[in-house]
Amino acid sequence: MPTALIAEDEPLLAQSLQVELARAWPALQVTAVVGDGLSAAREALRLRPDVLFMDIRMPGQDGLAAAEEVAERWPSDEAPMPQLVFVTAYDEYAARAFEAQALDYLMKPVQPQRLARTVARLQERLAAPAALPQQALAQWRDLLGAASPPRGESAPLKFIAASNAGGSTVRMVPVDEVLYFEAADKYVRVLTADAEHLIRTPLKQLLPQLDPQRFWQIHRAVVVRADAVDAVHRDEAGRMQLTLRGRPNEPLPVSRLYAPLFRAM
Repeated sequence: MPTALIAEDEPLLAQSLQVELARAWPALQVTAVVGDGLSAAREALRLRPDVLFMDIRMPGQDGLAAAEEVAERWPSDEAPMPQLVFVTAYDEYAARAFEAQALDYLMKPVQPQRLARTVARLQERLAAPAALPQQALAQWRDLLGAASPPRGESAPLKFIAASNAGGSTVRMVPVDEVLYFEAADKYVRVLTADAEHLIRTPLKQLLPQLDPQRFWQIHRAVVVRADAVDAVHRDEAGRMQLTLRGRPNEPLPVSRLYAPLFRAM
């Protein structure tokens, strides 16, 4: 019997989706309904459902970050990665996803006809042989990319207005000097070869303003300047870390989602 987890912070909408799923897919067992991203990631990893219905906007951690956490920690050698369906009330996300042919999307309020098409596709996928872990990760990465803010639609940033650790000084940091950005608590760290600065702009808002040819996301919390990468190291478990010229003593983790960037290494 196929299983599903619903992550939705509005109880009435979560209940409505559960009712419509019962009509469209009677054999599907909803094993949990959660209302925030942290619980979604935790319960998905614990229950290992076949399908994740993930709201994008949730408290604590949004659906995109929760999905990335699931992909990063999923025991793919023990269970196939679940099918991922985003549910959102925001047209901007859905339009972007449909343009990218990411059909694993439902708009709120969920319409029975649209849900029926999604269910048919999910059933077809689940009936097929399980995808290799690399293929499943690639599908998730494509879907997460479709749901993230687009990059390169305007001229990329040339300077970053950032403060020092004490917040007493603001400096215009040339983007060409930045080695990497790292999300930390309420700030994003901006690291150059000889200094560290702080900005309040969230990483997901900063990323679309950077040149995608020069700045690569390697983890949900880390973006590096590609031409600063010195080496990529792989441990016995297959996990990757990279080092940057200018900060050789600060190894940075490479998420499983982004490991294919360095497949030749």
